[in-house]
Amino acid sequence: MERRRDGEYGSVGVWEWGDAILSEWAVSIFSSVLTCSYFSLAPSLPLHASSNLDLVMDPSVDSAVIKTSDLTRRFGDLIAVDRLNIQILRGEIFGLVGPDGAGKTTTLRMLSGLIDPSEGQALVAGYNVASKVDSVRDRIGYMAQRFALYGDLTVQENMVFYADLFGLSRSERDDLMARLLRMTRMEPFRSRRAANLSGGMKQKLALMCTLLHHPQILLLDEPTNGVDPVSRRDFWAILYELVKDGVTILITTAYLDEAERCNRVGLLHRGRLIRCDSPEGLRNNMAEICYEIKSPDQKRAREILRGCEGVLSVEPSGATLHLFLSPSQTSAETLRRALEGRRLGATEFRQIVPSLEDAFIALIAKAGWAAPP
Repeated sequence: MERRRDGEYGSVGVWEWGDAILSEWAVSIFSSVLTCSYFSLAPSLPLHASSNLDLVMDPSVDSAVIKTSDLTRRFGDLIAVDRLNIQILRGEIFGLVGPDGAGKTTTLRMLSGLIDPSEGQALVAGYNVASKVDSVRDRIGYMAQRFALYGDLTVQENMVFYADLFGLSRSERDDLMARLLRMTRMEPFRSRRAANLSGGMKQKLALMCTLLHHPQILLLDEPTNGVDPVSRRDFWAILYELVKDGVTILITTAYLDEAERCNRVGLLHRGRLIRCDSPEGLRNNMAEICYEIKSPDQKRAREILRGCEGVLSVEPSGATLHLFLSPSQTSAETLRRALEGRRLGATEFRQIVPSLEDAFIALIAKAGWAAPP
């Protein structure tokens, strides 16, 4: 329903939408900052947290807050998301990881109701996104890649503006803003225009506006893309504190080091989910064995090994090679002899625990795709 609301910055046209109120300007940037339900932040939010978060779940209760069943989205002949099946548990950080074009953003847009799936269904907070989109939007916060707040307004003015849109009382607004500014360490910059913020600060401001009506579920689309390492660390510290308050977070990223910070990770490639597990599980639960190889001629060694039976993948890693082999088909000793027989000199094989990057490349190769560049 459309009506007028008087806020600190004058009268604006607004639309009532469940518990939320959106302005005629905010509707135009809805896909960048979307959040509707509210529960207060804890009074004290420390900034340092361990990435090893423990999930305490009651097995008698269905704790999945996001479920997809063969979720598919086509754009003409292009299948952007191909029969995606995931379950995300209440109170966890779930990372959807993959290169550009893997289908990460399309997945989030379907989960938030911004686009319809071509096939399949998605349940968010117990509601079918296709038929109960308003109920879903009442419970989620969506932060897109593109910064779309008002550059001419200061940090505080942007927050006051969105607080007015969401119908917060002055006392609620002032209390919540103070906590958010303190949590993000943005208090010294509250009077700085948004256009003059660094990339990391812009992302913090977008997150604060998303949290003004604190959602149960956060959908974050590559929020640290292009952000410096210190700001990335601060941003993740904020996410850990939100999880402690009961928020469920689905975050997309192309950074595999960030995937290490998640409770569980879904590896996405060409629209398909390759594997879903904890970071530790992805590294340790492969049937193939990973070796680090040192050879006098790394380039030629790689060429030879790629043609050997039982080698799943062999890729450069700094000054060494990382190789996955199938133990039922070959062994490190067999491959070592093959290299030495080609007069490459002494070659060292050392079994190692693979990194997530190693596992991702090997799993892509196992699925029959070429490794990403």
